[in-house]
Amino acid sequence: METLGGLGAALLIALENIFPPLPSEVILPLAGFTASRGSLGLVAMIVWCTAGSVVGAWVLYGIGALLGRERTRAIMNWLPLVKLDDVDKTEVWFDKHGRGTVLLGRMIPIFRSLISIPAGITRMPLVLFTVLTAAGSLVWNTALILAGYWLGEQWTVVQDYVGIFTKVVIVAVLVALAWFVIARVRNTRMSRTSGETGDDAA
Repeated sequence: METLGGLGAALLIALENIFPPLPSEVILPLAGFTASRGSLGLVAMIVWCTAGSVVGAWVLYGIGALLGRERTRAIMNWLPLVKLDDVDKTEVWFDKHGRGTVLLGRMIPIFRSLISIPAGITRMPLVLFTVLTAAGSLVWNTALILAGYWLGEQWTVVQDYVGIFTKVVIVAVLVALAWFVIARVRNTRMSRTSGETGDDAA
């Protein structure tokens, strides 16, 4: 960041969006700390980072658009315990609530990157996607950059707090996934039992 300034920060954030394991809770506070040292203004740093977020989101949107609906359905149909009805319901839900999902998703760890893919699959208008992505990214980026700016040498503290939030999100996702698997296995067993009972009665 000190070498390339805002462009360097934008490149890092673009990569962070494409590869979620790269931690924004490290990059953004560091960008704020760099701005506090006077190498680049605070507002300029926020703008550069938000631009990087949008560019990274465009890449994932493009991947979703290239996959397309039919390829996605084929992949989902290949996965165990996933029914095409689930895919159809998800698509309908995203068509109805996609705007809020993209906007809020940009402020949630893990999802802030992945949310761009279904937006591409459903072909959300690119201009609308860009506006929502920029708005959500602006909130997230500003909060973490300001934290790093104000904390100065203590900017690494931000990582601990955001890390806790990230772990909460991961646990919630795992619980929801476990519930889905258990419910689907139970329904499958009940359907088989009902079918066998019907065959015996016949």
